[in-house]
Amino acid sequence: MKNRLAALRAERGWTQADLAQRLGVSRQSINAIETGKFDPSLPVAFRLARIFEHPIEHLFTDNHGD
Repeated sequence: MKNRLAALRAERGWTQADLAQRLGVSRQSINAIETGKFDPSLPVAFRLARIFEHPIEHLFTDNHGD
């Protein structure tokens, strides 16, 4: 799954640690999600959508573009 988290985070001037604190996860988890090594659970994806004030579909897309 592709995501826009790094770009959205950068727009706000947040570090991975800043986002991790807001989300309640480790910085390593943010890094793994941003680099595509880990797909977030649905509850985490919903929390990210609320933090960035965008629908989940704006944050995440599948790799196939379906």
